[in-house]
Amino acid sequence: EQKFFDHSFHYMKQKNLSRWLKCILLGVGICGLIIYGVILPLYGDSLAASYPEFANRFWPWMGFLWVTAVPCFAVLVLAWRIATNIGRDRSFSNENASLLKWISVLAAADATFFFLGNVVMLLLDMSHPSVVLASFIIVFAGIAVAVISAVLSHLVKKAAVLQEESDLTI
Repeated sequence: EQKFFDHSFHYMKQKNLSRWLKCILLGVGICGLIIYGVILPLYGDSLAASYPEFANRFWPWMGFLWVTAVPCFAVLVLAWRIATNIGRDRSFSNENASLLKWISVLAAADATFFFLGNVVMLLLDMSHPSVVLASFIIVFAGIAVAVISAVLSHLVKKAAVLQEESDLTI
């Protein structure tokens, strides 16, 4: 009976952790929608109104920024699946390792696309060198997410193998 209680308590902690992760992911998703759907268009429109000579840059930049949002929201979907697996007490699974690897690939691809897009916008005379330099902060964050996700993927994969071996010996 004690073993059942310990397992149930552990399972409830996993469910609670999963709920918290999903709440955080929802918050990040809502913030992303507000940034990409409201703040950036309003800021861009304000810049175009203040500097009419730059008005022709509004839609190319908005399109570029919206394309960069797609992998970000895809990562949130993958992270939601990981949170669901955690709630089902499958934290250390090959599926989670694979999902983390996909997050790593998406983050690296998005960071690369963001950097190259900024360079292209500069070459098309639709940007300023300071914007490209400032974009390094976002590129660095994307690469950091890619590296952390790749490391976590490796560790989760190793833990999944150890857990499988442990389950076989019991």
